[in-house]
Amino acid sequence: MFSESLGNHFGRNLLNSLFVAGVTTVVALLFGVFAAYALSRLEFRFKFLVLGFVLGASMFPGVALVTPLFQLFTNIGWYGTYQALIIPNISFVLPLTVYTLTSFFREMPWELEESARIDGCTQGQAFRKVIMPLAAPAVFTTAILAFIASWNEFLIASQLSNDSTKTVTVAIAYFAGAQAHQEPYTAVMAAGTVVTIPLVILVLIFQRKIVAGLTAGAVK
Repeated sequence: MFSESLGNHFGRNLLNSLFVAGVTTVVALLFGVFAAYALSRLEFRFKFLVLGFVLGASMFPGVALVTPLFQLFTNIGWYGTYQALIIPNISFVLPLTVYTLTSFFREMPWELEESARIDGCTQGQAFRKVIMPLAAPAVFTTAILAFIASWNEFLIASQLSNDSTKTVTVAIAYFAGAQAHQEPYTAVMAAGTVVTIPLVILVLIFQRKIVAGLTAGAVK
């Protein structure tokens, strides 16, 4: 599986997937948290229309975007780069992040922020010191979903990556056997096992963080 004699570079592909999925998750959470808070806690015109647009974007079939994205990134010289993989992944993951966190923020009582404002906090301080610790379980759960979705993405990566930016899902599909027309079933099975290890570790780490977030919110 890790042997490069057959043209496989699985170690590099693992690092590519970690980088793409990690950046996608961080950016999606950064924008998703603020967007979800605004959609659930603030009053402005066309709020439900914006939320419906976000939800509708998640229903758009990815296969219909492959050709336009390929043409776009080729024209601007981004084909085979990391940003050509990260930006489409963000567009796929962000609606899930916004919609999940919006539902969670909407269930939180307004009295929490009102109490913080009475105690002298600004709206930003109330969000940072009161809302975010209580929202930690939802944020970490959303991070798991976003990371898994980016880690398992195949369609866009198979069309927009090259040998240096290829992710693990694409690399496994291109595994070659020791002989011509030989399917490398053992290498594929071993690679599938290795690919699941980061996801298992991530879930275990975030599971502990979720419990810590619940405890911190209760204490505050």
